[in-house]
Amino acid sequence: MRDYIDAAAFKEMILCANAALHRNIQSINELNVFPVPDGDTGTNMGLTLGNAADELKKRDFDTVAEASACVSSALLRGARGNSGVILSLLFRGIARRLKDLDTAGSYEFSAAMVDGVEAAYKAVMKPAEGTILTVSRLASAAAKDAAKADKNLEEALASAIKAGEEALENTVNQNPVLKKAGVIDAGGKGYMVILSAMLASLRGEISSADDEGAAAAVEDEGVFEADKVDVPEVNVFDTVYIVRKDSPDVDLMPLRLYLDSIGDSLVISDDDEIFKVHVHTDIPGQALTESQKYGTLELAKIENMRTQALDMLAGRKAQSTDDLEQVEQELEQMDGTAEPEIAEPEKQYGVVTVCAGKGMEDLFRDLGADGIVTGGQTMNPSTDDILRQINRTPASTVFVFPNNKNITMAAQQCIPLTDKKVIVMPTKTVPQGVAALLNLNIDEPETQIVSDMNEAISRVHTAMITYAARDSEFDGHSIHAGEYLALLDGALIENCAETEELFASLSRAVQPMNPEFITVYYGADVSAEEAEEAGAVFAERFPDAEISVVSGGQPVYYYMIAVE
Repeated sequence: MRDYIDAAAFKEMILCANAALHRNIQSINELNVFPVPDGDTGTNMGLTLGNAADELKKRDFDTVAEASACVSSALLRGARGNSGVILSLLFRGIARRLKDLDTAGSYEFSAAMVDGVEAAYKAVMKPAEGTILTVSRLASAAAKDAAKADKNLEEALASAIKAGEEALENTVNQNPVLKKAGVIDAGGKGYMVILSAMLASLRGEISSADDEGAAAAVEDEGVFEADKVDVPEVNVFDTVYIVRKDSPDVDLMPLRLYLDSIGDSLVISDDDEIFKVHVHTDIPGQALTESQKYGTLELAKIENMRTQALDMLAGRKAQSTDDLEQVEQELEQMDGTAEPEIAEPEKQYGVVTVCAGKGMEDLFRDLGADGIVTGGQTMNPSTDDILRQINRTPASTVFVFPNNKNITMAAQQCIPLTDKKVIVMPTKTVPQGVAALLNLNIDEPETQIVSDMNEAISRVHTAMITYAARDSEFDGHSIHAGEYLALLDGALIENCAETEELFASLSRAVQPMNPEFITVYYGADVSAEEAEEAGAVFAERFPDAEISVVSGGQPVYYYMIAVE
């Protein structure tokens, strides 16, 4: 039995944990209760821990302190979603306790686990029981008790896992939402997958080399077994490219219809000069050829998602699906035209906002936003993504609008990582971000600016129309995958097969608010004519309200509706 771990052992434990987590991403995602498409827990935790694994593979370490510091730093910058941020905090506390240590035994490591839990609890404004916080707290306490009883490191971790599994099973009873759905907490499950793999690695039962060998064997045989890895069977190539338009007013609707017929996950954004395309397809060459009828192809990136899945299984760094803006930044750095990583302050206040869709990006820029982080539902940006835009903003104080409750914690992680002053505003939706920016008066003192924006945020109610990503029984609603969903301030109002019914239900739900202003932002999959019809429904129900219909171009949500 192992009495202590050194740097090499700790590195191997994390690599094995990363491989195990990636094998369980889908099963963890399926524990997410609400059926809307989102940045699922398993995916966010996998991307976060994967960032640490990538950094660990680049070098060897002399001490466990160095290895844990590397993990902590990589997790901090790579954290995505609330679950990813909490995971990073758990390991940040571990790194702080192991600082200056060459090795760690049961007492040091269990104390480090407890420190990690304390760091996570302090960072969460309203810690809730029945979550990853509960599971990690009880697991860490059991490890510390075992260490006090002179148990070795393996025994201490085994005690932690036993207590953690019991706590995980009890989350269904502690959290009312989980109890209604009859499932355990997804974040807690991810944590236990990590902890169990770390112990198995310590015992020599698994190794990161075995995971890579298994993946290589599958690849060599040309067999993609469902029980080993979730490998895409269709639309294998993630295809992203830029085309310079032949004319500013070129009609891209025929191209949209064509690309939609040969693939999925289609997003097209454009301005007067260029358009950018993202599509999953089996025939990327034909997508590029068709697109050249509308202009000149300037830049393209094609990645095989099947090999990505195998890399994830092996614990290797999967080929990225970076957006084209990141590719352009790399090219600019190569030719020396890139903007400086940290912009010198040219003004007192700046703004960075998170959103998706050309219309929403243009709107925020028109309102004065300095930096746009592409992201939102289903694509939570990392702390590093947000930090990059903060540093590029030429202001001494930068306001950040996360515009999604699952992005707020990642934004807050940026505060100690930059010399700029960062103020994260509590915007949970894009319409709230718009309202906040409209009420930013740079001539006012900072405290007044924050107060004005918070008041503006509080006045905005947000309705969403999206689709069900999975079958679900939720809050008295029997929901089927593919149905339309109407939500108001996060609460499910209606689910049905026709959008007309949803607008009627939303109108009734909004009625008690006596709205003065209603703004309908329509998404990439909605035509201007359809959006005007939706606006007419609200105009008929609320004749005294000012109704606006705006092209947002956002994915996932057919409509985002601001009610004030």
